[in-house]
Amino acid sequence: MEIEDKIFGPFTFREFVYLAGGAGICFVLYKLLGLLWGTIPILIIAGFSLALTFYRPNNKPFINMIESGFKFFMQSKLYIWKKDKAAAMAKMMREAGEKKNEVVGKYGEKLSGERLRDLAWSLNVLDLSKNKNNTQ
Repeated sequence: MEIEDKIFGPFTFREFVYLAGGAGICFVLYKLLGLLWGTIPILIIAGFSLALTFYRPNNKPFINMIESGFKFFMQSKLYIWKKDKAAAMAKMMREAGEKKNEVVGKYGEKLSGERLRDLAWSLNVLDLSKNKNNTQ
């Protein structure tokens, strides 16, 4: 873990830059807009500057959280699984209906009701022929 040196009183160089920069921007806004029109922007800039200096979520600098959030919103996203409830329900109902009449064969092919009946009949015929051969 890196520990920065305290350069300006109780503040590190980075914290001092955040405070001085925020104070400078607030001063410029005050001079340009006046107190009445500049109050809200000044409060926003001052709050952001104070958060950068003093707020440490999970004992990490607030700037790291801002950087991570910025990267998240700017990078392209890959959705591996995105569920649409209506489509998923329709698919589930369709598959449930198909599974009543379908069995998956040894090599992954789907066997419909007719094909399954034909295979069962041919297996029964083969079994019967084996039994006849064994008894004779």
